[in-house]
Formats: sequence, structure tokens, C-alpha cells
Amino acid sequence: MKKSHSTFLPEDKFAWVYLVNLIFYFLPMFIAPMSKLDIVWSFVALALFLPLYFKLFSCKSSQAVIPLSLMFVLAVVITPINAGSLAFFSYVAFYAGFHFSLKRAAGIWGVQVLTIGLLNWYFFPNFFFIAWGSVLTLGIGVIGITNRHQQEKLKMKQQSNQEIKTLATIVERERIARDLHDVMGHCLSSITLKAELASKLIDNQHYDLAQKHLNELAEISRENLSQLRQTVSNYKHKGLETTVTELCQRLRDKDMQVKLDGELPTALSATQESHTCLILTELTNNMLKYSQATECQFQFEQNNDSSIVSINENQSLTSIKEGNGLKGIRERIEDIGGKFEYQLSPELSFTIQLPLKDKNND
Repeated sequence: MKKSHSTFLPEDKFAWVYLVNLIFYFLPMFIAPMSKLDIVWSFVALALFLPLYFKLFSCKSSQAVIPLSLMFVLAVVITPINAGSLAFFSYVAFYAGFHFSLKRAAGIWGVQVLTIGLLNWYFFPNFFFIAWGSVLTLGIGVIGITNRHQQEKLKMKQQSNQEIKTLATIVERERIARDLHDVMGHCLSSITLKAELASKLIDNQHYDLAQKHLNELAEISRENLSQLRQTVSNYKHKGLETTVTELCQRLRDKDMQVKLDGELPTALSATQESHTCLILTELTNNMLKYSQATECQFQFEQNNDSSIVSINENQSLTSIKEGNGLKGIRERIEDIGGKFEYQLSPELSFTIQLPLKDKNND
């Protein structure tokens, strides 16, 4: 089964940059005299070339045959008019190497070199066209293969990272299930046995002994409730740590430098921590969508009365429009009795202040 290689992302901002090679398409217009009609046809060919180029730039390999064939035909047709068609042939060579296997690409390159040789024989008095065309075909074709391998390695790396995250999630779920089983399994078994025994003692009118077992049952319940709360508390703190780690990685994936200062707060209630995770996620999403910053800093401070979380960006703004995101953040902060502030200059900064007096309110 043949692989269908993915190509560049359609939104790749460098799509236009790669067209710089078209400079060679225009050189014959300045080197050798061309009629106005030939120049017009050259620009018509260019207008037909560009949609094919962008199609090959963004399509899957399984969809590349038709646009690549049309680009090849276009290069052949325009050659008698404009020897700069070698630029078109170079793109054919590149995309053949990028989209197809080495064997298939080599076949295309061979046909292309043979075609360039025939065109040279019919239309040009020297061997420059075939010589330079062969060099371009093989050289740029190899670049296409190299680029494809780089893309495949990147895709495999991304897939590997995703698999690691998935495995980590599975391991974490198994750990939670095991911990809850260890905490609750013995507890519930003991409660069941004590309840059944107390019921039988009551039926046999041994009320004092039944009362003793009921008291023990209540004590077991309290102890295990405390253990359960401690277990959930441990998960709670890991949740904020995981959230901050993931948000930092998302920013780094966008080539932003991220710095962490201070230690994560450990005295937040479950509600406070949940709200903090959601607020940091919202602010990070806004940064990814709208920010022009190249560096940001997550800063954590804690004193006797409050916990302070700040996000600082190396950019300044003259004004900011509070949309649903910032309004939602204010509402969340108000729900837990905290404060939300931001400053626009000299650096954009968002600050969340959470009172620690509510740390026992779950």
C-alpha cells in the first residue's frame, strides 16, 4: 500500500517566498529581445502556473498527479516562447521528489530531462538549455526528497509526542483507579461487615455490642473520608501543575520564550484551583491568538493571606477591549472572592489574586 505523504500546511506563510525562483523565468525578457505578444503569453502562462503551484503546495500526495502533469505540460508549451520555462521545470522536479517515492520521482525526472533535451534540439542553438535544465531537475529534485523526509520526521515526532501524552493519561487514570480502590475498597468492605454484624446483633437484642460496632463503623467512615479528601487534594495540585506545563509547551510550540518564576500555590481550594486553571487557559489562548509578544513569564507568589499568579508579556498596548473572555475571567474571580487586574505598559501584565482564607471551601 502506497503512502500518501502530507505536504506543507496550506497556511504556511512562506508559500510566496518559495516563488523567488521565478526570477529566472523573467530573465530572458531582459537578456534576449521578445515580442510584445511573447511577453503577453509568458504572463498568461505564469497566471496558469500559480494556481497549480499553490495546489501542489497544499494538497496530499494522492492528489498531486494532475496538477503536476499540467505544470509539466505548461512548461513544455511555453518553452519555445520563453526559455525561462526552466523555472517551471524546477518546480516540477521539486514536487515530484516531495510527493512521490524515489523510484517514481526518478522516472519523472528522467522523462523531464529527455523532454528538455528534445526542446533544446528543436528550439535552441546550443546545449545550455539541456545542461542547466538537467542540473536543476536533479538538484532541486533531491531537495524535494530531503524536504519530504524532514516533514515525515516532524510528523513522526508529533505523533510520538501525542502517543506519549496518551500513554501518560492512561497511566494516570490507572493510578487514580488503583489509589481509589486501595482507599475505598477496604473501607467499604469493613463498613459492610460492621453493618451486617450490627444488624444481626440488634436482631438478637445484643444492643450494647451492636452499639459498639456502630461506633466503630462511624470511626472507620471518618478515617476513610479523611484519606479520600487527602487523595483528591493530591490530584488537585497535580492538575494545576499539568495545566501550567501544557500551556507553556503550547506557547513554546509557537516559538515564544516562556519563563516560570516562583512555586505553584499549594494552599488553594479545589474550586480556586479549578478556576485558576480555566483562567490561565483563557489568557494563554488569547496570547496565542492576538499577542505580538516573543517572550512571556508565568509568575507565582504566595504569602500568608493570598496567592498571586501573574502572566507578563514583552509587549505594551494603548488600550484593550474586554470581550467575553476577560468578562468571564472577572466573573470567575468574583465567584471565589479574588481580584483580577491588568496593566498595558510598559509591559502587558495580567494578575490574579486569590484569598487563602477560603482554602477549606471545597
